[in-house]
Formats: sequence, C-alpha cells, structure tokens
Amino acid sequence: MVRINKYLAECGISSRRKSEELILQGRVAVNDQIIKSLSFYVDENKDSVTLDAEPVKRKRNYYILMNKPRGVITSTDDEKNRKTVIDILNIKERIYPVGRLDYNTTGVLLLTNDGDFSQLLTHPGNSVPREYEVKLDRDLESSDKEKLLAGIWIPPRKGKFNKISFPKKNNNKIVVIECTEGRNHFVKKLFEALDYRVNSLHRTSYAGIRADIPVGDHRNLTQHEIQHIIDNYKKTNRKTRIKHQTKK
Repeated sequence: MVRINKYLAECGISSRRKSEELILQGRVAVNDQIIKSLSFYVDENKDSVTLDAEPVKRKRNYYILMNKPRGVITSTDDEKNRKTVIDILNIKERIYPVGRLDYNTTGVLLLTNDGDFSQLLTHPGNSVPREYEVKLDRDLESSDKEKLLAGIWIPPRKGKFNKISFPKKNNNKIVVIECTEGRNHFVKKLFEALDYRVNSLHRTSYAGIRADIPVGDHRNLTQHEIQHIIDNYKKTNRKTRIKHQTKK
C-alpha cells in the first residue's frame, strides 16, 4: 500500500506536491471513484488508478552500473555538447546519475530513475562507502597519511579518509582510499590540502559494487546487488524494500 500522491509521483506523473494539486482538483480516480483525500492509500496490485480518465501505471525502474570512461560528463545533458553518461546508455527512459564523477575520473557510476534509491546512496547519514585508486604526483608520506585519516579542514568542514592502503610494493604514489563523503572534488581537495596533485582518479567501488565490466560498458544491477545496498545502508528502516524491475 502506498499513499496516492507518492504513487502518482512514482509513476512519473509529477512531484508529490504537484500530485496533491491534481488530487484536490478532482482529476484522480481510483476504481472509477474520484479521490480528493491526500491520505488515501493505493494497492497497486488491486486498484485501478486514472488521471483525467487515463490509466496511470508505475514507471519501470532502472538500476544501472557503468564503468565510466574518461572524457565523459556525469550529467543528463551538457551545454557544450560534450558526451554524457546518458549518451552511453542510449535508453529512452529518463535516467539520472547517482552523484557525480569528474570529466576525467573513471570507474563505478550508478544510475537510476528511482529517487528513493538515489537518496539512500547519497544521504550523508547512511555513510555509504566509496573506494578510489589514486595516482599522485609524488609518494604519500607516512605523516600525511595519518593527517588524511585524522581529518583535514576543507571548507566548510573537516574531511577525512576512512582507510588508506598501498596496492603496489615500493610505490607510494598509487594509493587506494575509502571514504563516505560525496562532496564535489572531495578526494582531490583533501590531497591538494597537503600539496599533492592527483594525476588520475578511478572509483573502484561504490556501496560495495565493483566494476566487473570493461571501461565504457554498463549493465543492470542484479536483484541481489540492489537488495544488498538496501539491507546494508538504509539506516532509517531496515525492513523497507524498494520495489524494482531490472531490464531484461
């Protein structure tokens, strides 16, 4: 069961607030009965919902993993006509990136048209981990590693990495870091605060999802992966299940 205004929003009709206006205008009916109560609940498995006598159905949800290549904009469009991640998808439905990766940053990017799922992943309170492989212009010193783990001021507040490791022996220019912050240019700004330049940045995982596909390719998340994210990072209500339908 779902409240009528939320149901209309999830069907892609309009925002919840605009949906409330449609309801109050008497344009929405459930089982051929005009509904004007904003507290009315719909059972999508039994009820027939119409707007202006036209059937309303829940939109198809997409949950997509992309291994983002360099030189692509993480956006739905670009005023400079540069290639976007949406161009790569070539899907007619309106799909949105979950957060952003910079133009030349590569790696794991999640995309969806499910607003609740996107909010779950990006809400700071859920502490969803991101892992990056970083190539620096010089070796990361031990003292600076400790500073990055303890926290460095980057306006408007302190930021820190949760973990730092060196995947290659005798090469401290290549660093793997984990963080839960999604601020714009967060990884680069933390290193720059200690006078390191990031030469390349690759996100190796997001919410435990790794890019098991070639750079520039994409695939649908599996049911198991979607539920794994919900079960592990939805802090407010562990029992909540986001209804989804993967592309076949």
